[in-house]
Amino acid sequence: MTTRQASTHRPFDHRMAVFDTDDGFLAAALPFLSEGLAADGEPPPVAIAAPANLDLLRDALGSEARNITCVPHTDWYTGSAANAVAQVAGHLAGHAGPGGRAHLLMEPVWSGRAGRSARETTEWIRYEALVNLLFAPAATTALCAYDTRTAGPAVVAAARRAHPDTDVYEDPVRLVAELDGVPLPLPPVDADPLFEPQADAVQAWAVARGLPVADAELFATAVTETAAALAPLTGAALLWGEPPGCVCELRSTRRFDDPLAGFVPPPTTDLEPGQGLWYARQVCAYVDIRDVGAEATVRLQYA
Repeated sequence: MTTRQASTHRPFDHRMAVFDTDDGFLAAALPFLSEGLAADGEPPPVAIAAPANLDLLRDALGSEARNITCVPHTDWYTGSAANAVAQVAGHLAGHAGPGGRAHLLMEPVWSGRAGRSARETTEWIRYEALVNLLFAPAATTALCAYDTRTAGPAVVAAARRAHPDTDVYEDPVRLVAELDGVPLPLPPVDADPLFEPQADAVQAWAVARGLPVADAELFATAVTETAAALAPLTGAALLWGEPPGCVCELRSTRRFDDPLAGFVPPPTTDLEPGQGLWYARQVCAYVDIRDVGAEATVRLQYA
């Protein structure tokens, strides 16, 4: 598997493998990893998968396994879809070859956040669609592994629409617009209005609701940074929900026509002006943006 061959710079190669047995997983994973090992100018391929599947790979590879970087997928996928974007961007920045050359075998965690509800599945499909735009210039090859024993048929069908190597691939902008075409539920009638969403006021509200102080501080920063990005706001911020699912809705005369808003990794890890939506997407489980008429509504849900 270690014979190297010349490879040419190519844009992001985003593939999908669907399987329903252990042998099916190996049939998809082993040729992909072999391709990565043979690619010129690349670091060792990375296998991000369920621990049991990593064991299958080690057994099948034998001594060759030392040339593969294995990462339990619960260590890689630790939060929101935006966290997954940050993880990939950070890995490529620190470990990829020239032009972003890398082979990544990536198995989602369907027993965790991305598979618990239709709401979370929607966020995952958004991620799968947007990576086609976010990493388009990179010479990265990614194989997304979908096990139908843990990811149901509806999830697999939706994911096919986000992978260019399928016959049902949709333009990412159109697919995300479809996801965002679902109206948000109306805020509860007893939502608390906050006419000046300052950090101390938001944090005090969240703590009073029972959110731990450290979490309340993160939520408050997400709210205030998003408010700054949206300025000027229209009306009061609305707060509701029980911890940890505290919610804040902000409205603005500024529209967001860019589906990548808040998903593009900033050049530094320090929070700077204009990065409010990126920070909010990293901190909050969900950030919903809806452009209606001349206004935008942004809804942040902490967990």
